Amino acid sequence: MQQQHIKRAVFFALFVIIGFIALQIPVNQLAGSKVSFTLFDAFGPTAGAFLGTLPGAAAVLLMQAGNFIFQGADWSDTGTFVRLIPMIFAAIYFSRKMPLNIIVPALAIIAFVANPVGREVWYFSLFWTIPIICYFFQERFLVARALGATFMAHSVGGALWIWLVPLPAAVWVGLIPVVIMERLIFAAGIAVSYLVLNNVFALLNKKLEFSLKLPVQQEHVLTQLREKSAL
Repeated sequence: MQQQHIKRAVFFALFVIIGFIALQIPVNQLAGSKVSFTLFDAFGPTAGAFLGTLPGAAAVLLMQAGNFIFQGADWSDTGTFVRLIPMIFAAIYFSRKMPLNIIVPALAIIAFVANPVGREVWYFSLFWTIPIICYFFQERFLVARALGATFMAHSVGGALWIWLVPLPAAVWVGLIPVVIMERLIFAAGIAVSYLVLNNVFALLNKKLEFSLKLPVQQEHVLTQLREKSAL
């Protein structure tokens, strides 16, 4: 039993290290801040699927906290703090179907339109109906699960950003096409990251015969690999 706990801890640590590396690969810069989106935005949510809801959220927090220390984050930049929270909720959403997946984006919409600037661009918060809609399909379609996760993160970040970072309504309007392209890319990245990791773990389970099996969801394993595993 103790050996299994050690192996789980090692797997947790390795996952955190991979996430830390992904944080070093920038993709796009956040409007109004020096903070950039990174490859981690595609990798991070998968922690919820492979580690579980709470361990996955904890892993995401550790990945980002470690990165802040390593990078010497600018603690005076509000974006540093805002970026710490949303990905945790993306990992929670991607982990499994739960009421929180509806509650959080709904509260984000309320918080956004409660702000004077948010009321001017209330339609921006319609993005956050996406994770609510995806909730009803996330167990059937991986794309819905990934899309819901990235827009869950976006809803939390947007609700915080509208209150903590003063941006004019015109900026929010200008962000609409950026958000569409950006989140579709992230959703695709999340789905691809998950499929790759899921199949790599399935292959490692077969080839290396670990006493502690790596977490794998069989419905997303390649047919060829599934057939080999069944032999």
